[in-house]
Amino acid sequence: MARPLLLPRWTITLIDLAMCTVALLAAYQLRFNFSVPDYEYRLLWPVFPVFLAVRLGWYLAFGIQRSMVRHTGTEDAKRVFLVVLAGSLTLLLLNAVRYYFVDRQFVLPTSVIIIDFLGTAMLLIATRIAFKLLHLRRQGKGKDALSVVLYGAGEAGLITKRTLEREGSAAYNVLAFVDDDPGKVGKRLEGVRIHAANELPALLTEHEVDQLIIAIQQPDAEHRRQVVDMAMRAKVDVRTVPPVRDWIDGQLSSGQIREVRIEDLLGRAPIQLEDALLKQRFSGRTVLVTGAAGSIGSELARQLIALGAKQTVLLDQAESALYDVEMELKGKGFTAFRPLVGDVRDREAMARLLAEVKPEVVLHAAAYKHVPLMEAQPAEAALTNIGGTRNMAELAAAHGVKEFILISTDKAVNPTSVMGATKRCAELFMQALGAATPGMSITTTRFGNVLGSNGSVIPLFRRQIAEGGPVTVTDPEVTRFFMTIPEACRLVLEAATMGKGGEIYVFDMGEPVRIADLADRMIRLSGLEPGKNILIKYTGLRPGEKLFEELLAEQEGNQPTHHPRILIGRTQRVDPQQVFAIINGILDAAGKGDEEATVRGMKALVPEYRSRNSTYGKFDPQPATTAAGGPAPA
Repeated sequence: MARPLLLPRWTITLIDLAMCTVALLAAYQLRFNFSVPDYEYRLLWPVFPVFLAVRLGWYLAFGIQRSMVRHTGTEDAKRVFLVVLAGSLTLLLLNAVRYYFVDRQFVLPTSVIIIDFLGTAMLLIATRIAFKLLHLRRQGKGKDALSVVLYGAGEAGLITKRTLEREGSAAYNVLAFVDDDPGKVGKRLEGVRIHAANELPALLTEHEVDQLIIAIQQPDAEHRRQVVDMAMRAKVDVRTVPPVRDWIDGQLSSGQIREVRIEDLLGRAPIQLEDALLKQRFSGRTVLVTGAAGSIGSELARQLIALGAKQTVLLDQAESALYDVEMELKGKGFTAFRPLVGDVRDREAMARLLAEVKPEVVLHAAAYKHVPLMEAQPAEAALTNIGGTRNMAELAAAHGVKEFILISTDKAVNPTSVMGATKRCAELFMQALGAATPGMSITTTRFGNVLGSNGSVIPLFRRQIAEGGPVTVTDPEVTRFFMTIPEACRLVLEAATMGKGGEIYVFDMGEPVRIADLADRMIRLSGLEPGKNILIKYTGLRPGEKLFEELLAEQEGNQPTHHPRILIGRTQRVDPQQVFAIINGILDAAGKGDEEATVRGMKALVPEYRSRNSTYGKFDPQPATTAAGGPAPA
């Protein structure tokens, strides 16, 4: 790519001085009604070098010659105006000095100085704008022309328009702004008309619009969905401007304007918590996060470091993933953390770790989570999800840890899979341990699928679409709850702040999402047609999968907290010794690789566990009394 033609600074300076000379001569013509007496010119020429010296002096003092004319903006125009004003005021001052202290003559007529000030300012600013427009037109040659509608006529919308004109990879033509503010409708922003939001469908269908760019810094999630749906119906590509905090050095570049992702449409307004309370809870404390290389664990680490934890210890057995998290945190300038490779199943190693780092809080996120894989390997699932939890919890209690937070899943409610059953067993173990050892506060958090987490359905669909399909959905009616990674972690931290011990905190996740609808929308967001460009293929529920998830079992019920979107599940009483005995039996069987005995043990502890589409359905017990003391559901 050829470099743009740059004029030397001295050339720009000479051109500007020539403009000043033209403005001065024009001022004389206007002052004397285009009939300048000869004697006025005879008086001018001796002082003309003084005029140029004054203009050049202020010009150099403000560094105007260093400005890039082709990128002239508001600040550049302001500086040019101030330079001209300073020069004109200096000439007026010289007039006064000469008149009162030298020879009772003026350097230049006062009226000429005033007219010259206006003419010079307009001329210098106008020439810069003209150069910028010529540069933009020259830049646009040979590029694909794209017609754009900008949704948002605020500061972000204006910056987006200027960014596209300045450095876009195509020749962008902004057809219209659209805004929700009635006070802006009908007005123009840099020559482009602002339309009402209800005019958007007509704009998209009546004009050949190539892109709709959402340029609102904090759009309401539901409103964003409506806007995207309008664009998809009109088969218009939708893009969005990232938040200001993500701009590079506070500047927006065209490369940052990205496609709207399905995560943007599924997310809700983020959960709002009191940062002051969280900082008070974690500032200056040592916190251990297990599973710290995973989606939840790594985000917990980021938030804890930002909250001022004295040291955040990052534990994970996945060496490469943990290294990536370490490099990311170091790249952001964080130092108050310590990555450690280790396995929660290794009790002796975990004992040494806790004795060394002496954490005050443990956030236990380490777990196997993939339902079909764990259905095929129940012993491995039990050893990590139950055994790892038992190791960390018992050792934490023995080493004086004050708070232990278990991160669980909605799949633990009325489980139909090995994975869900192991997490429910872990919940029951923590409840029993809390009853037996009241010295440590134990809290459980339970939430659904996390948007964009490792192995979730969204990256899978995105990869399948990129490969040309088909997009595989297990069942047309399957639904799931979704939440964002940051809000899932905020829930965990709130549980640590709010919890007294023994509670199961549940997040009100809104309405479940139909996975077939999710696949359809992702295909359309990619600019393709479901069933035409990309097929949706139904494969049937996988082993252990449910059609729909639940956040609370029927017998648990719920009670509100001070936050409207956080609930507490009412836990049932358990017999700690009975739970410990069954857990020990499960882990003994798992340690021997006896998968059938492992599953039987879990079904004994969790009678509501009913295998779905699995060979372990033959072990489903008849209705009986649960380990918690109540009847098992039919």
